[in-house]
Amino acid sequence: MFIAPPEPTASRKTAEMYRGAEETYGYLPNMYRAFGHRPEVMESWSALLVSLRGNIEPRRYELVTLAAARELRSSYCMLAHGAVLVREGVSGDQLEAIVDGQDDAPLDDQERAIMIFATKVVRDATSITQADIDALKTHALTDAEIFDIVAAASARCFFSKTLDALGTSPDQTYVDKLGPELADKLAMGRPVEKEV
Repeated sequence: MFIAPPEPTASRKTAEMYRGAEETYGYLPNMYRAFGHRPEVMESWSALLVSLRGNIEPRRYELVTLAAARELRSSYCMLAHGAVLVREGVSGDQLEAIVDGQDDAPLDDQERAIMIFATKVVRDATSITQADIDALKTHALTDAEIFDIVAAASARCFFSKTLDALGTSPDQTYVDKLGPELADKLAMGRPVEKEV
């Protein structure tokens, strides 16, 4: 990281955040270290995620997030959400096909449209037109569902850009979960943390 993460003793909130992360993950992920100076921001981010995920199907959320992270070249978020999809039954080859936008990727037409739209939101939200919204509606998406897609893609910009601007490397554990080849494929930006 470009800035030194604080020690757990820096504040009560930092200590609580670190302890909670270690209990959840079995180690202290670098993303929590990055937010160590402002644990209340991570707390707000976590609350936002709960709100976003409460209104969107889990697979759809992961695909929107993957599309956004790919456009942002966020290794951390690509690896983290790629690992979620693999845990949920997507094979490594299928995940690569999704990331590459291959014709044989295991996506239906609605999912393809959602990922294309989420990419456009991240690339240039001002380029979105009524035609883009209308195209999503041809895939049986409601206004509320379109809002959810936009919100999830936009929120990813905050988190990914914060981690990358602070020089936060993805955790080595993602290589263990995904294997070195797939992890290397998903690490489109910052390299995975090297084991010391």
